[in-house]
This record gives sequence, structure tokens and C-alpha cells, in this order.
Amino acid sequence: MPVELRKTDDADARALSDAACAAAQFAYAKYSRFRVGAAVATAGGIYTGANVENASYGLTLCAERAAIAKAVTSGDLALSRIAVACVDAAPGDGLNAAMPCGACRQWFVEFDPGLQVLIWTPAGDIYQFTARDLLAVPFVLG
Repeated sequence: MPVELRKTDDADARALSDAACAAAQFAYAKYSRFRVGAAVATAGGIYTGANVENASYGLTLCAERAAIAKAVTSGDLALSRIAVACVDAAPGDGLNAAMPCGACRQWFVEFDPGLQVLIWTPAGDIYQFTARDLLAVPFVLG
């Protein structure tokens, strides 16, 4: 079943997306020139991350996982929302060019299948999903 596209523009979603856009400015995107930022909201605050590329693409760290790792290593496991901003996607590229990879989707589900995922597009729109929307049948141990 296709996922329903839901736009949002509440003040908290906009502020978290703005933080993700700001984080993208710190990306190390030497190879793709595709800067991505992420911002995770928790009960303890907001944690940001940016993509860090490597010549061996498989070793690249996505912005989403960088932000989540920062929250987790700060002892803050109660993730409530994550915003993702692909600032170098062209406005006409559409939503698909801004979506998280499969590895990041699995990370979202690891912490909360109901995690709210906000996708900012260069057109200025913010789409809202849950981790479960984006990865309907995740790998789960036990």
C-alpha cells in the first residue's frame, strides 16, 4: 500500500527542519556534492548531524545516523522527531531525492517505529511520515 503524503508546517516542524538545514552546512560531501543535514528532537534537546562522505562510499556516514548517534552517545534515547534536509537537491527533483536511505530507515525503527520523520525539500515543503511508514517490515531481533 502506498504511503500517504502528509505535508506539515507546524512551528516545531519548521524549527527542527531549519536546524537540519543549518547542520547541512557542515557536511563533508567532497564526492557527491550533496549535502544533507539532520536534526533529532528528544526530551533532552536537539542533536544535529551532517553527512560525512568517504572515498569508499560504503563507509559514508549519513546525516540521520550522525544525529541519532550524537543523541544516543549523549545518553538521550527518547527520540521523538527527526528532520532531514537535502539542501543540494534541486527544487524540481521531488520528494524522492530527499528521502533517507534504507540503513537510516532501519535506524529510525530501532529507536521507535512511531518516530516522526520530517523531510524538508528545497521547494520549502515539509512532509511528515513515521518510521513505520518508511520501513513497513523492518528487521527485528527477538
